[in-house]
Amino acid sequence: MNPPVSHQADDSPGKVRGAVPRVLVVKLSSLGDLVHALPALDTLHRRLGWTFDWVVKEQYADLVSLFEPVDRVIPFPRRWNRRSAREFLVELRRRYYHLVMDMQGLLRSALIARAARAALTIGPSFHREGSFLFYREIAGKRNKNRHAVEELQDFPRHLGIASPEYRFPIRVPELPPPAAPRPHVILVPGSRWPTKSWPWEKFVPVAAHLIDALRATIFLVGDDRDRQTCETIARELKRPGNVFNRAGETSLQELVVLCATADLMITVDSGPMHLAAALGRPVVALFGPTDAVRTGPFGEGHRVLTAPVTCRPCFRRKCRYGSVPAPCMTGIHPDDVVRAAMDVTRGSGLD
Repeated sequence: MNPPVSHQADDSPGKVRGAVPRVLVVKLSSLGDLVHALPALDTLHRRLGWTFDWVVKEQYADLVSLFEPVDRVIPFPRRWNRRSAREFLVELRRRYYHLVMDMQGLLRSALIARAARAALTIGPSFHREGSFLFYREIAGKRNKNRHAVEELQDFPRHLGIASPEYRFPIRVPELPPPAAPRPHVILVPGSRWPTKSWPWEKFVPVAAHLIDALRATIFLVGDDRDRQTCETIARELKRPGNVFNRAGETSLQELVVLCATADLMITVDSGPMHLAAALGRPVVALFGPTDAVRTGPFGEGHRVLTAPVTCRPCFRRKCRYGSVPAPCMTGIHPDDVVRAAMDVTRGSGLD
């Protein structure tokens, strides 16, 4: 049994590493980035018994509350004014922390970490905006040729803990699963980056094939901005009994249930992609301006499709050639997506 830890300030790293401290995580967004951080916390939870308080943007609080190592969620307010700032800081400083891990690496997250009552603050190797000025220590060395999940394992490694197994312990809410015939296929056509989107008219033949070949039920997922695109796809398919537009209608906890019960997801580089992969569901991911080595679906059993263009990955929100949609996405053919979908589901009983 570990000895009790004094709540008096002691900023020596040995005190943090040798006991069961109170630990605060600062990672504000986004959906995929939050999921990427979970295996690092799970490593420390399994090996040392640590649990975590987590500062996250208010809109993601319901998701982070489902992460098993998380004991307390501190929502960062959507609207920052005198009242909300005061309430947030009171809640942030309610506890003393032996360790704060800023896993975002931006100026805002570093300032939040600094505002907490803490002995030691550790930041990431991928720090930006001068955030390193607010850290006592940096976890790992910058290496862009790793997946984000692997990169965030620098935090437990920095504390002397390594794990060969990366897990995503997410509690699935006790909500009713979709009442529709299986198999369930989720399509995610939209992204906040215009360059990540795949033309809606290319999704139509893919969905039609899955309905005909597998008798699949299609769920179209996205936020309010994707509602019209998803409605267009559903209308063009002319299969009202097989297609359901859930864009803008699904809470994060409902999305967890939908992903956990899905048989397949076909998606652009998106937050739901990372959630489905973390829940062990097969994913076919369409990548254009971003690099799947760093932010592709993590784990085995997924397929990533790209177009044969020399300008990718460019990491641009707008195509340098002014093309909308971007050539790196339009160059992905629906037939290749269908083949990949059938490949990842082969042997699962769907084919």
